[in-house]
Amino acid sequence: MAAELTAPELIAKHRPTLDQALEAIRTRAYWSPHPEHPKAYGEHGSLDAAAGKAAFDALLGTRLDLGQAGTDDWVGGEISPYGIELGVSYPHADLDVLLPAMKAGQPAWRDAGAEVRAVVCLEILKRISDRTHEFAHAVMHTSGQAFLMAFQAGGPHAQDRGLEAVAYAYAEQVRTPESAEWSKPQGKRDPLVLTKNFTPVPRGIGLVIGCNTFPTWNGYPGLFASLATGNAVLVKPHPRAVLPLALTVRIAREVLTEAGFAADLVALAAERPGEGIAKALATRPEIRIIDYTGSTSFGDWLEANARQAQVYTEKAGVNTVIVHSTDDYKGMLSNLAFSLSLYSGQMCTTPQNLLIPREGILTDQGPKTFDEVTADLARAVDSLLGDDARANALLGAIVNPDVKARLEAAAGLGEVALASREISNPEFPGAVVRTPVIVKLDGAKPDAEAAYMSECFGPVSFAVALDSVTDAVELLRRTVREKGAMTVGAYTTDSEVERAIEEVCLEEAAQLSFNLTGGVFVNQTAAFSDFHGSGGNPAANAALCDGAFVANRFRVVEVRHQG
Repeated sequence: MAAELTAPELIAKHRPTLDQALEAIRTRAYWSPHPEHPKAYGEHGSLDAAAGKAAFDALLGTRLDLGQAGTDDWVGGEISPYGIELGVSYPHADLDVLLPAMKAGQPAWRDAGAEVRAVVCLEILKRISDRTHEFAHAVMHTSGQAFLMAFQAGGPHAQDRGLEAVAYAYAEQVRTPESAEWSKPQGKRDPLVLTKNFTPVPRGIGLVIGCNTFPTWNGYPGLFASLATGNAVLVKPHPRAVLPLALTVRIAREVLTEAGFAADLVALAAERPGEGIAKALATRPEIRIIDYTGSTSFGDWLEANARQAQVYTEKAGVNTVIVHSTDDYKGMLSNLAFSLSLYSGQMCTTPQNLLIPREGILTDQGPKTFDEVTADLARAVDSLLGDDARANALLGAIVNPDVKARLEAAAGLGEVALASREISNPEFPGAVVRTPVIVKLDGAKPDAEAAYMSECFGPVSFAVALDSVTDAVELLRRTVREKGAMTVGAYTTDSEVERAIEEVCLEEAAQLSFNLTGGVFVNQTAAFSDFHGSGGNPAANAALCDGAFVANRFRVVEVRHQG
């Protein structure tokens, strides 16, 4: 059957966007082709709010048949953190059938070339973008994010990260020319002449192991980086967050088919309850690339045991903010309060440890003691979340019982500066909604170290009193070196302190933000400009997104002809 989407048509449609993305990663300036505002959708084939909600509702209780090879059962069981049973069932794969079918599609995909692969990926992203409202509900009801956050982070921001990965992948593949004429002079004799052809070839099948909290935002970079470099991609979603990635796989398969390629280049690996297929999948010889977001323990296991694969991990870290001094005390408190509250702290970038000198800090409102800073921050969080409607819109829902248990246990670790409270959600009575807890710890006491040197994922923060800012800088260094950090923040008006903190972050490879007091927060990053993680500390062995994230997903094979 002839392709419905021809290469020239796709290039004409998407090459301008690809070129803009390439320019954006070069300049690091702000750019996004995906609108953040829900009202921007509803024209040119995209679903508006009502149509997107209707599309999501129509999925509930249905079987999502992807038509992929090797389906031997149907599995499901997702329950929304908001209390809704989704009732969607997905194909369970016989891997001995599915993986060979995926591999069979790679030669044609490889031979299509970097540009065609890139624009096919952009067509997939365009169709996902058109259904952003539908995806927002799918992300919301699998991750517990509030709707607007699910819309933005699960929609345009995730799509931006996918496009960013495609741009990096394309740039790395075309770094080497497709062909070259090589002529070496031989004096009076005829020169040695060779024609050389250079082809980027895929490593094999890429495995994306999805996470519960950000299924699309964390899933798209690896998915599109592997696909754009010629690899087939098997998506293994988190059992609690299958739907957003299953929809992604369905759209990818539709586009690949219409473009004349094998649909099985992208497939889903859903699992039965308790089946735990990730380890078995990760060590299969067909799997040559793995992208993983999740716990440190399983990330470490993958790095140690999936020896046949190139493994990219984003694991856990202990994110730290040093509070030394500020010329905008109110702005600092407001910014920190929002950062601690957003999505109930269920972000890999949320600050956990606030390191504050015991004698206090200097501010534009005069000196503030350690106790005053913590009390004022508690009041800022209370003020931000005082209205239950606004609190629900910021906090979302607790994603799983483990987070709730950690939150409840945290209050017993030290003096509570801000107690967590329960908030009801009138629209979703089954949602578990909790405000953050802030616990004060004495950094000089050995028993406090066990708390602040361990990641406590969720709405839990520790205000750690230290003897001096020098002690804070050294604790920052030890924390990043031993435990890793996705983000570091600092507030200081002292240039020497600023240089000392920056030097630690340069040496320990941690992404750093100074003196954020406005609408930019330490736990948010922008595609095409900000690097998410560095790949240089224990929190992650890769950065989203840089050349290193894509360059080892393919190899260049040279074919030489004499004459």
